[in-house]
Amino acid sequence: MSGLLLEGARLPGAPEAVDVLVADGVVAEVVPHGATTAADPAVDRIELAGRWIVPGLHDRHAHLSQWAMVSRRLDLSGAASAAEAAELVRRGVDAGESEVVGFGYRDGLWPEATSRLKLDAVSGDIPVVLVAADLHACWVNSAAARRHGVTVPDDGVLREEASFRLLRELDAVADDVLDGWVADAVSRAAARGMVGVVDYEMRWNRDDWARRAAGRDLPMRVGFGVYPQHVDRAIAEGLRTGDVVPDTGGLVTVGGAKVITDGSLNTRTAWCFDPYPGLEGGEHPYGLATVTYEELVPLMQRAHSGGLAPAVHAIGDHANASVLDAFEAVGCSGSVEHAQLLRHEDVARFARLGIVASVQPEHAMDDRDIADRYWAGRTDRAFMLAELHTAGVELALGSDAPVAPLDPWVAIAAAVGRTRDGREPWHPEQAIDVRAALAASTGGAGPEVRVGRRADLAVVERDPYAASVEELRTMPVAATLIAGRMTHDALR
Repeated sequence: MSGLLLEGARLPGAPEAVDVLVADGVVAEVVPHGATTAADPAVDRIELAGRWIVPGLHDRHAHLSQWAMVSRRLDLSGAASAAEAAELVRRGVDAGESEVVGFGYRDGLWPEATSRLKLDAVSGDIPVVLVAADLHACWVNSAAARRHGVTVPDDGVLREEASFRLLRELDAVADDVLDGWVADAVSRAAARGMVGVVDYEMRWNRDDWARRAAGRDLPMRVGFGVYPQHVDRAIAEGLRTGDVVPDTGGLVTVGGAKVITDGSLNTRTAWCFDPYPGLEGGEHPYGLATVTYEELVPLMQRAHSGGLAPAVHAIGDHANASVLDAFEAVGCSGSVEHAQLLRHEDVARFARLGIVASVQPEHAMDDRDIADRYWAGRTDRAFMLAELHTAGVELALGSDAPVAPLDPWVAIAAAVGRTRDGREPWHPEQAIDVRAALAASTGGAGPEVRVGRRADLAVVERDPYAASVEELRTMPVAATLIAGRMTHDALR
């Protein structure tokens, strides 16, 4: 018998060492150290020396092309005001950039408003496009408006679909260049113990991932999402959620049918039952329903009938309630992506309807201050992981990268600790334990390595069950395997 024997491993929470035998891409044995039946010299042996072994980790919601591009854009994450962001743009212009594309601003708590003229004053004829951290808005100057043929309001901000259209233009990078950037990104993710991701990039992603997998071993399992404009194409090509794309080594599968029904908290467009403080007289004081219930039901019905599981973006409590109404009307299962603000009664509906809550715990750390301002009096209902888990709702953790880092340990730490940077935990009553967080991060494999399951594994330097929140966030990863194949190896 050929295979791989991982010797001297430990399982989380257990003091005794074990040996894990991998054969034909599956876990064939988990036995006390030294008790394996594998005597064949063809078995490759790796000594883990007491390191811990867990199922490989998954990110249920990311945007891989956007994440790959972020490091090549002007970093705005530290800007505490519109003036600071404009100063960063000025430096980019002074450095000779022909177009300045930035990412990561969060203006919800800025002391002054954005404006097109603020950017014009520091950029002149150089086009400037600044992408918000939540991807739901772009702040642009007059030169960029002319270049991209868009009409921009006085505040300079394009929101929701207008922003998405501009983002799609910015994403027009040559395939070979983008593939190289994405390859770097997934290699870094593999080094954090990741074995799988669902990619909700806003393009026809099947061809991208088929090309990337052709003739090579991807270090990641990828499910690609299908947006409404591509649903008919997917159905015509016979693609169904969970199907393997041919000639990809079994690594690329069809994901869910993504629909975006509202905006985001930072852009103040998440659709809520209560108005945003200070926006009562504005155009959309309750946020924005980007897809109405009357539009959503036939979209979901079309996807479901064609074998595509709906994966529906909903952040505000009104959006979540409407999406649950639509799931009930269609009579199908699927997922709600984000589920950030919920009514208590809708938690029970998640459970009753069998809807997966695809959540990004690090968003709670990024958004806690803006939530305290714009969802004042309601934050006990924000990012309700514990209440969902207790109700029996299936949780699936992710990052929404580049909104948060493509690192599953960051998500796990945020879910467990509800804190970052030494701050007091925010609504710690909604934290879940590390076992539940790990289970929600393994693509359905559960928190433990078990015989008969795919040998998608991560080897780590600390016991996750005994680690502090900060130790979870920075968990050192020694090795990552997909079906027993090393995709990251810091052991040898």
